[in-house]
Amino acid sequence: MSGNSQPTSRAEAIFRQQASGSLDGVPHMTCDDFVAAIAPPKEDYHKIARESYAVLFSAADRSKKGLVSLQDWTYFENLLQKPDAEYQIAFRLFDTDGNGVVDYDEFISYYNKNKSADSFPFDWNAKWATLYCGNKKRRHSMTYDQFAQMLRGLQGERVRQAFHHFDKKDTGFIEPEQFQKIIEQTSKHKLSDRLLASLHTLCNISSSSKISYANVRAFQNVIRESDMVDIIVNSACDKSPDNKITRNDFVDEAARKTLFSLFTPMEIDVLFHFASLDNTTGRLSREDFRRVLDPSWQDPEILYNQSRSEKIEAAKNALHEPTEFLSQVFESAYHFLLGSVAGAFGATIVYPIDLVKTRMQNQRSSSNIPGQVLYKNSIDCFRKVVQREGFKGLYSGLGPQLIGVAPEKAIKLTVNDFARGKFTDAEGNISILGEILSGASAGACQVVFTNPLEIVKIRLQIQGEVSKSIEGAPRRSAIWIVRNLGLLGLYKGATACLSRDVPFSAIYFPTYNHIKRDYFGEGPGKTLGVGQLLIAGAAAGMPAAYFTTPCDVIKTRLQAEARVGQTHYRNIAHCATTIMREEGFKAFFKGGPARIFRSSPQFGCTLAMYELLQTVLPYHASGATEAGHSVPSGEQRAIDPSTRNVDFLRSRNALKILLDIDENFGKPSAVEKPTLRSSWRFIPGFAK
Repeated sequence: MSGNSQPTSRAEAIFRQQASGSLDGVPHMTCDDFVAAIAPPKEDYHKIARESYAVLFSAADRSKKGLVSLQDWTYFENLLQKPDAEYQIAFRLFDTDGNGVVDYDEFISYYNKNKSADSFPFDWNAKWATLYCGNKKRRHSMTYDQFAQMLRGLQGERVRQAFHHFDKKDTGFIEPEQFQKIIEQTSKHKLSDRLLASLHTLCNISSSSKISYANVRAFQNVIRESDMVDIIVNSACDKSPDNKITRNDFVDEAARKTLFSLFTPMEIDVLFHFASLDNTTGRLSREDFRRVLDPSWQDPEILYNQSRSEKIEAAKNALHEPTEFLSQVFESAYHFLLGSVAGAFGATIVYPIDLVKTRMQNQRSSSNIPGQVLYKNSIDCFRKVVQREGFKGLYSGLGPQLIGVAPEKAIKLTVNDFARGKFTDAEGNISILGEILSGASAGACQVVFTNPLEIVKIRLQIQGEVSKSIEGAPRRSAIWIVRNLGLLGLYKGATACLSRDVPFSAIYFPTYNHIKRDYFGEGPGKTLGVGQLLIAGAAAGMPAAYFTTPCDVIKTRLQAEARVGQTHYRNIAHCATTIMREEGFKAFFKGGPARIFRSSPQFGCTLAMYELLQTVLPYHASGATEAGHSVPSGEQRAIDPSTRNVDFLRSRNALKILLDIDENFGKPSAVEKPTLRSSWRFIPGFAK
């Protein structure tokens, strides 16, 4: 690669942004600048420490002055674009004199400089090593191709020698704990924490309590072919009706994807042994395999708690990091806006049922005044509204209802989440009493917004029938009703509203959460689909709606205007006793079925619209659809490499190759990191 290659606009922009050093008045990158450019602070580094990327600085610093020029940076960027960038970078690191070959002394010197002090001893005079480097009598240099091929097989030889290190008597078997130590020193950077913690169970695939060399090689081959395993698993899962596969499904798909048997029976046994640790059904999902093969895999519960901690920390540091805080605010506003639109849609769909419910509850069945008993039942009410007032009459008072959706949703969810947080212990558990009190608190707080809007809505819903049954009855607008009632009048029946909303939320929220968790199995590893959420919402709303119907009847009677000849209710107690005396206990459940039939489709339509809006108007960040009601899916979304920092991806792959040589390769403790201070002697004015 010529050092005179012209930098791209992107490469030059990154260099200008990061370069903080100077040499002869020309901007240069220090080692810290270089790491910031190829390893952005917000990337996920998994098993590789971000500081380890400093070792790649030597590949870019061609002049060995401790600074990287724009030409050096352009050279390194071009190097990263090569398809074999990982091996190219490793070769340039070991080719310390830059003569195009790596001789034995050069290799051993750089190897010893970076290896761990406690690593397993490696014999560079063993038969395998001499095939590449020659024996003591006649060493020879390695070209790039030879060097790359040697690296390809180095990890296998390290495992073989480590096995012999423990198997002193050449029995072909070692203890599970010894196997675990070998893998932790040779392949830790390639494996998930879940797999590393389960390595000792490999002996379970055989009748022996020890692990054979064949088991070790099988395990190593599975890890080496992890990319191919991933392709086969994804393809087989796509063909499965439930996106889960058995051992036979994997074998069949592997046979179709490869020209020969890529995996031996023992290798497949090893793969399915570890993939089945958390799923003993015999049918495994992609997530089960990711726990084994993906080093970035983390327990979803940990990710969830980490996300919550980050949001709390962002709020605490709002003054110091306003950009991060505003990002959280905008995300919350996004979900709130979508929830409000979806809630308005759901309320509109079921509003005719709500109107029928209100009119049925307000109708006094004991009245002897002609024209007062208008409806025989809910169906008769619906039919007569359409006949007398037209289809538009079914939506009388819809405006206040839509206005109330947004604040009601916001206050209810916010207070419920806040209260649940207060009642949740350090392990994340909450008692039934805590759930009930949290829901009750949410219901109590929402009354501040919903009572004024409900009283206006009810009077608008009822005046349509009044105008048809009483000659000359005026039709009032929502504004007239608000002005006529005044501030105190808008809270008429607030106590009754509390008596309805508090038990409703106390029943609904705990029921909703338990149906999702206990029946559908929602948790860190499983996110429910829209259909399951519909069922959970509808099922939770049914008992909550029906058992609070008596309170809703009393609230409706108190908030509606009494007609001529009807009893004027003074308060809740007077209303309840009057209804009982004049109409009987059955009257308390008027409109109960309508409340149920309203709640179920309303929840369903709201959730369906919410999902649709998220698809049409996506937000860059992911999150729960409703605060406190969901946890992140175990199926973590794969990120398109084209949207990622290419330099970071290539650099990470280069480090993985180096970590095959030694687990601590490139760590600051192993390599002296060059800094700007060490380069002062190259800057005019600081030279000795």
